[in-house]
Amino acid sequence: MRKILAVAAIAMIATGCYNDKYEELYPKGTVVCDTTTVAFAGDIKPILDSKCNTSGCHDAATASGGYNFTTHAGVQPAMLNGRILGSVKWMSGFSAMPKDLPKLSQCEIDKMTRWMNQGALNN
Repeated sequence: MRKILAVAAIAMIATGCYNDKYEELYPKGTVVCDTTTVAFAGDIKPILDSKCNTSGCHDAATASGGYNFTTHAGVQPAMLNGRILGSVKWMSGFSAMPKDLPKLSQCEIDKMTRWMNQGALNN
């Protein structure tokens, strides 16, 4: 019985003494993508403004493809029907966006996905 307890105690010590150091997990300069709360005004609109609207593609004046991404009312339908995510993920059957620019970062795509899954609210 003592042998079993000793083995159990050693096993608990060996597996229970795990200490992560924040600095080792996230080296200085590492950006952690936080998608716990994503809002249109604070997260999605800045992405669209910098990648879709300033290039003269989906602004109010041009509205390329019939899409004006300067307002929530212009973005929500294209988000909920999957057009935006299909394009920014560069999925087959969609035009890769942003046109003539690098693909969005995975964090930007994750934020858009989270916002869509939350109902693409005007928040």
